[in-house]
Amino acid sequence: MNYIGVDLAWGEGTATRAANETGLVHIDEAGTVLDAGWARGIGAVADWVIARCAPGDVIAIDAPLVIENATGMRECEREVAQRYGQWRVAANPSNLGRPILGGVTLRRRLEAAGFFYTDGSAPPLPHQVQFFECYPYTTLVGAAEFGYDTERPRYKRFNPALPTPAARRDFRAAECDELLRRMLRLNDVRPALDLRSHPVTAALIDERSPLKDTAYKHREDLLDAALCAWTAALWGQFGLERCQILGERDAPDADGRIPVIIAPARLEQRPGGRVAPAKRPRAGAPRPVGGTTTMTELLTAAATVLARDHVEDQDTAACDAARQDLLAAIAGLKTI
Repeated sequence: MNYIGVDLAWGEGTATRAANETGLVHIDEAGTVLDAGWARGIGAVADWVIARCAPGDVIAIDAPLVIENATGMRECEREVAQRYGQWRVAANPSNLGRPILGGVTLRRRLEAAGFFYTDGSAPPLPHQVQFFECYPYTTLVGAAEFGYDTERPRYKRFNPALPTPAARRDFRAAECDELLRRMLRLNDVRPALDLRSHPVTAALIDERSPLKDTAYKHREDLLDAALCAWTAALWGQFGLERCQILGERDAPDADGRIPVIIAPARLEQRPGGRVAPAKRPRAGAPRPVGGTTTMTELLTAAATVLARDHVEDQDTAACDAARQDLLAAIAGLKTI
């Protein structure tokens, strides 16, 4: 059994503008990196993945793969904030109104090749290639191997608390290098990941993170793909012992697919744990909290604000609007 991680560029590009890079990492059961690199466009990504897979392999993709909701966010994205918010992890909302549906297109391409989307209701099967949606931040705080016991690393975006762009770039690069040092621990655990076993991923360890945005993003995409591949291995080898299914109570699409995220989880991040709330009877059903605000509206507004913390331009109008939406949702609550 081998594993592939895909850090997908959600946009598909246009006739005049190429898609952003997608990071790709292919590992075996022992954690050896068999191949790694980048591709642009859904077709090139699908071709790369399909050419390297055999029955029994598992693929983890960082992108929304099943989207049926017209607006708002999916249940799995709400549950990211519910279960991992204490670690400052939230997910951006996905819906049919957003023009970034590359994950859906990739899912269709992989299904056309005979691969199977899994919602985690059954373990990987030896006669199938299965793929699922993951989210690297949940891997970093949900797997104790990385040591992020209280908060996610800030390796993706600028830290708005720092005074200058130069300071923010220095901090971001240092966070990334620290994360990569921690990933060396994966050499000696199960599942393993040996980044030095391939020259492309070895460069992540041997070279310092660049400060310029384009070069940094190039590096980050490969790093996230490696995290996705390790997540695929964790699910393939340990299943629900080490992972949980976010969004499993959401409504399926017309073909029975449930939009879920398979996420590594500590005990306290699971339902019934210290931070996980009780499950609702039916996901997606607006539940009154009091006044005019529903629980769905409140969670959507709160998760959007948390997700904005991942965005580089912290002081934009979009960030301000998200905060105003949250304040309006809170104002709609009735004091009991």
